[in-house]
Amino acid sequence: MIREVFSDESGKILDPQVESAGLIGWAGEPAVMHAAHQHDDLELNLVADGGTMLYLFGGVPVEVGPGCMAAFWAAVPHQLVANSANHVHWVYVPFETFLAWGLPDQLVSRLLSGVPLVSAPEAASATDPVSFAQWAADLGSDQAERRRIALLEVEARVRRLALATVGQPARQYSGADPALRQVVAMVRHISEHFREPLGVADIAAAVRLHPNYAMPQFRKVMGTTIGDYLTRRRLAESRRLLVTTDLPIERVAAESGFGSISRFYAAFTDGCGSPPARFRRQHRVSPSTLDVSRPASTKVG
Repeated sequence: MIREVFSDESGKILDPQVESAGLIGWAGEPAVMHAAHQHDDLELNLVADGGTMLYLFGGVPVEVGPGCMAAFWAAVPHQLVANSANHVHWVYVPFETFLAWGLPDQLVSRLLSGVPLVSAPEAASATDPVSFAQWAADLGSDQAERRRIALLEVEARVRRLALATVGQPARQYSGADPALRQVVAMVRHISEHFREPLGVADIAAAVRLHPNYAMPQFRKVMGTTIGDYLTRRRLAESRRLLVTTDLPIERVAAESGFGSISRFYAAFTDGCGSPPARFRRQHRVSPSTLDVSRPASTKVG
């Protein structure tokens, strides 16, 4: 399993699981990720102090600058590859809860396609740092009403963020690091063609590199192999289709780029922790997804 690790204000390590961290909020200094990762949550970031975080979202480099807020579906492979921010707030909302909000179809489609919402600095809200800190406290509370209020406020903030960013493309990184440019080009090619038959040689050729050069460059930046990253991107699409459509599992496998149903079952069970049919049953939107009677557990250590 892939993990995401940040330190909080006390210096402790927060280590949420890939599947879903549950309703949780915290703050601290971000650490550059040594590998792309995924987890089935809507993730919110707020850069409260310092410089800029540079993410790769499904192949697109995106900057989240001082005072800016970002929201994205974290099942799409993403990686923090550079950072000069020194204080950031995070909130995770489980995927089922996010779907149960009934957000506009255009917004849901944008997020599930791997395109983040990122506010411009001029659209920043002066109350955001206080709000994020309050949400973290409330979501960690043992009082169900406090958690319910926090969740309502988070939903409202996401809706406001969508209004401020609707129709706007994600802000893209303009840096000139040659190695990063090459890897970004490979990841973008994967993001655009993962549904098709695709191999390492195809990906390297698309950016005019020899596979023997492309593979170590990719691993150096992304912390994983080209093949593993391609599989993760296909799994993100298959999870989206399982939850949001009634397509037969065989069609889900094909639409996600898996060449055979047996390969899909093996990759999905290994990467997601359960067979596709069980995952679909567990993640369908239901009234229970709105239950905030118990706080999410957080693994600290």
